[in-house]
Amino acid sequence: MANYTAADIKALRERTGAGMMDVKKALDEANGDAEKAIEIIRIKGLKGATKREGRATAEGLVAAKVTGNVGVMVEVNCETDFVAKADKFIQLADKVLAVAVESGAADLETLLAVDVDGKPLSEVVVEEGAVLGEKVAVRRIARIEGATVDAYLHKTSKDLPAQVGVLFAVEGEGEAAATAAHDVAVHVAAMAPNYLTREDVPAELVESERRIAEETAKAEGKPEAALPKIVEGRVTGFYKGEVLLDQAFAKDSKKTVAQVLEEAGVKATAVARFRVGN
Repeated sequence: MANYTAADIKALRERTGAGMMDVKKALDEANGDAEKAIEIIRIKGLKGATKREGRATAEGLVAAKVTGNVGVMVEVNCETDFVAKADKFIQLADKVLAVAVESGAADLETLLAVDVDGKPLSEVVVEEGAVLGEKVAVRRIARIEGATVDAYLHKTSKDLPAQVGVLFAVEGEGEAAATAAHDVAVHVAAMAPNYLTREDVPAELVESERRIAEETAKAEGKPEAALPKIVEGRVTGFYKGEVLLDQAFAKDSKKTVAQVLEEAGVKATAVARFRVGN
C-alpha cells in the first residue's frame, strides 16, 4: 500500500504545480517521500522538455515593480491557465522579476543570460517548467525611467494573476504627478495605445493611413475639393486611436490624455504595456 495520503498529494501538487497523476506516480516511486518525489517530477519533466519546445504558451502573467525612478515589467508565459495560477509558477515569475530589477537588464537576451545561483536564468526557467510539466518562457521585459513612474497591473479574470501590465513615466514629482501617472496608467491598460506621441508613429504607417483615407473618400464619391480636409480628419482619427496623448481620457472623454497631464503640470516620457499572449 502506498505510503502517502490524499493530503500529501494535495500538498505536493501545490508545491510543484504538477498534475495529479504525475504526483501520484512520483509518490508511488518514492514510496511517499515528498522530497524524492519532487526530484522524480523534475527529472521526468526535464526529459520531456524537448517535446514541449514547439508548444504554444498563450497563458501566463505580467509582473511589475517600481524602485525609485525605475519601473521594470516582465511577461512570463505557460501553456494553460491551470499552471498560470499555480503558486509555483507565480513564484517563478516573481523570481524573474527580481532578477530583472536587480540586474538592470533592459532586453530579453540580457535578462535570460543573468547568472542565478551558478546557471543562467534561461536554464532556471526550463527547470521550473519541467516541474510544472509545461513549456514555460519569459517572453519580454520593459524597463523605463522617469521622475515619477507608476506600475499598474490588471486582472482580466478574478481567478488568474494579472494579465495586463502598464508602466508609465512622467516628468514631475509630488502627489499631483503620482495621481496623474496612475490615472493614465489605468487608462493605458484599458485603451491600449500603440504609441506615446505622434512622433513615435512610423512615417510609412502614417502615409499608408493617409493613402487609404484618400482612396476611401474617392470611392465614396466625395468632392475633389473636399478631399484634403477629409483625409486630414481621418488621419487625425487614426492618431486618436493609436497615440496615447491624442486619446480621449477614459475617466473624462471631454479631455485628451495630453490635457490631463498638462493640467497636472507633468509631461509624459515613457510608456510600456503588456497583455499576456498579445
